[in-house]
Amino acid sequence: MGTRQIVLDIPEKVLLAERADETTFGREMRVLAAVKLYELGRLSSGRAAELAGMPRVEFLMTLGRYRVFPFEAELRDLETAL
Repeated sequence: MGTRQIVLDIPEKVLLAERADETTFGREMRVLAAVKLYELGRLSSGRAAELAGMPRVEFLMTLGRYRVFPFEAELRDLETAL
């Protein structure tokens, strides 16, 4: 499956505040979007890892950095089944 490119206009002041260049900030935005969409249950861990541009295991390990429990979706599914 192919990919699509999304262009975001980021104010230069934001990049200065973050002390990041466009590439570094863009990578962080991808990871943050993937983490949040996973946390909200809108993406599986596999799809979120694809969005973040990393292997699934690395993505699951990264979730702790953002204080997101890696198996939240699985717990929700179990609670619903009970």
